Amino acid sequence: MQRLTLERYQVWIYLAAIVLGLLIGSGFQAAGPVFEALLWPALTLLLFVTFVQVPWLHLREAFLDYRFAVAVWIGNFIVVPLLAWALVQFVPDDPVLRLGVLIVLLVPCTDWFITFTALGGGCVSRAIAVTPINLALQLLLLPVYLWLILGEGLVASLSLTEVWPALSIVLLPLLAAALLERWIEARPGRAAIRERLAWWPVPILAVVVFLIAAAQVDAVCDALGLLLEVMTLFAAFLVLAALIAKGLASLLRLPADQGRTLAFSLGTRNSFVVLPLVLGLPAGWEVAAVVIVAQSLVELFGMLFYLWWIPRWLFRSSEGGGGGKTP
Repeated sequence: MQRLTLERYQVWIYLAAIVLGLLIGSGFQAAGPVFEALLWPALTLLLFVTFVQVPWLHLREAFLDYRFAVAVWIGNFIVVPLLAWALVQFVPDDPVLRLGVLIVLLVPCTDWFITFTALGGGCVSRAIAVTPINLALQLLLLPVYLWLILGEGLVASLSLTEVWPALSIVLLPLLAAALLERWIEARPGRAAIRERLAWWPVPILAVVVFLIAAAQVDAVCDALGLLLEVMTLFAAFLVLAALIAKGLASLLRLPADQGRTLAFSLGTRNSFVVLPLVLGLPAGWEVAAVVIVAQSLVELFGMLFYLWWIPRWLFRSSEGGGGGKTP
């Protein structure tokens, strides 16, 4: 089986993992602490194999096509945050629920965004080039966005002692992946290691969503009505993000393949990079983690829609200034 085949069917793998987790979590509720304990090493490993695919040593490549880079960064860090702010006004006035919605919508994806770009006929080289900057900017800007949208009071209630352990789950894999990349780049023959690790994110992510579903089954049941409401909001976000990409691509005269890449960048969100931050919140904030898993499920089904809509209707091959050429 080819890796692209595994990634093509990942939606159904994750859905099966969530259903299985809910069933097992319901039947063995006493095992909830065990599932939570297993979640942290699984999540750490997931982030590590994800970050290994990010080309940190090739940052300058992101600036070679300035029009595409500008479109990605304006879209992800100016327009989409404004969209997230507008959409959260339709969320019930529950600070935990709003935090979950915002923390997942404000950060662009760095993993399956590249996979769906490839499947949707986008420009994979451009997608890979902008990924390191996207990841760095989201980690820096997320606290600023939350402070601006949710207010100083809510952000101040999250003390550093509560957030730091979760933040270390992101930073340590990030550092380890950067060191491994430097080691791989030292000799050409070592590139096969990265290729082998590229098979890992899908099965490990399936384990992660299984553990979350099993550990948070009570939170899922308690918030089922609210989850259905925010899932509708996440579906609306996908449509609006693609239309924003269309507008930016037209404004900056991007070729069709780069327009598709932009649409997948704005539509996919980096849910499992911010998940440790949410899981590290105090007791009573569990709904925020459930919201992130719900968004991921909506997004994955939305990507099936994107794969039909983006290349066939929104960005046809004949569209775009320059016919696919880069400046």
